[in-house]
Amino acid sequence: MSAANGPDRFGPFGEDPEDAGEGEQQGGNEAFGRDQPSPGAAGPGPADRPWIPTPRSSVEDTGRPLPEVTAAEPAVLEHRVLKSLLGAWALAACSPEEAAAVEIHLGDCGTCAEEALRLRDAVGLLHAEESLDLDPMLRSRVLEGCLTRRPARIPVPGWATPYDAETARLDALLQDIGDGEWHAPVRLRWYEGAEQVGKKTTVAGVIAHLTSVDGLVARALGLEDPSSVPPELGPTARTKAYWKSSYFPPTRAVRAPWREQSHAVIRTVSFAGSDEAGAGGSGQLPVSYGNFELALRDAMIDRAFECWIHAGDIADAVDYPYEAPSPRHLNRMIDLAARLLPGSLAMRRRHGLAAPARELVGAGRPGRSLRLEVEGAGGGEWLIALDSPAAVGSDEREVAHVALDGVEFCRLAAGHVLPEEAAAGQVGDREAIRDVLSATAGLSRL
Repeated sequence: MSAANGPDRFGPFGEDPEDAGEGEQQGGNEAFGRDQPSPGAAGPGPADRPWIPTPRSSVEDTGRPLPEVTAAEPAVLEHRVLKSLLGAWALAACSPEEAAAVEIHLGDCGTCAEEALRLRDAVGLLHAEESLDLDPMLRSRVLEGCLTRRPARIPVPGWATPYDAETARLDALLQDIGDGEWHAPVRLRWYEGAEQVGKKTTVAGVIAHLTSVDGLVARALGLEDPSSVPPELGPTARTKAYWKSSYFPPTRAVRAPWREQSHAVIRTVSFAGSDEAGAGGSGQLPVSYGNFELALRDAMIDRAFECWIHAGDIADAVDYPYEAPSPRHLNRMIDLAARLLPGSLAMRRRHGLAAPARELVGAGRPGRSLRLEVEGAGGGEWLIALDSPAAVGSDEREVAHVALDGVEFCRLAAGHVLPEEAAAGQVGDREAIRDVLSATAGLSRL
């Protein structure tokens, strides 16, 4: 196709360039003023500059009289009509006459004035939020700000604050998930003997599990156990009995009894008083776990730890971001696990799952020790007695040194990481290191 017949023959507005002639030149200058040449035209003088329109003058600068502004005459309306207009007035949706009548009425009627104030405050809330996700540290900052101004009349004991915080975080997660996600599959994992085992359940099943095991603490405090499971059963047997007794798979209905039970536990331990020094008090109340016991202060840390671990299982199942506990609370959890390690080692040794003791010593005497170094926020160092649960760790008798990240150590203690897969720096007696890592995983249970 030749250029003469093609689309390039016509200008951008459809005119034929050959027929435009001077009209095109004049038409092209209309945008700049009919008497001025186009900006691209050659030639000296001010005519070369593009024409710029002069600013429009305001009526205030002309000296002419301004139009009179007359105030709207208030409409004469009955009380019931004025009361019905309060909502529209708060939204600035009344006509000028109606608004004037309402404002005059508010100066005379106290009842309507109070209602108008409430409606105006409510209007301030009717705006789209940028994000519905709250800062996870908001609750901590609010509590810290409140307590620095006026201490709580009945404070939560320090050993119960991790449980208070972790149950609150899990409850916030549960509030965010939809109905269908309560049936999302979750695989619980723990360590038995020398291998990792698991159990398939749902999000609702995990909350039922937490409810049944928290019932051990509730019973020790004299509270009602919502699971109605025999008290002599341990955590694993209680959970299985609770699941088996349900006629239907657990649903989101399990959230309310779990939340009420956790609140009741926190209230009870708070009213019972604190014993931060560790001598006497409610924190030493024994809590039976079937084949072993923990003091209440340690049982509360244990329940906070399991709540965090299972909240992470739920978060993974529903693709929800979930952070580790605060460093202070994480340190309490790691400290409890470190204190339980000598007993776990002794139990595994009785079942032939750990090397025999090399140097038995009397209770309270220093024995062979492993230095456990936990890195990161909430970490620290602990000396673990290797040969007797009653012995004490000793710097002079240190035979091995293990270093792990804090969250990795907790995942190992929860049975989520196998001992041979734990990312650890290791120096010293390899047998002692293997036994301590296996004993850490052995702390886990359903």
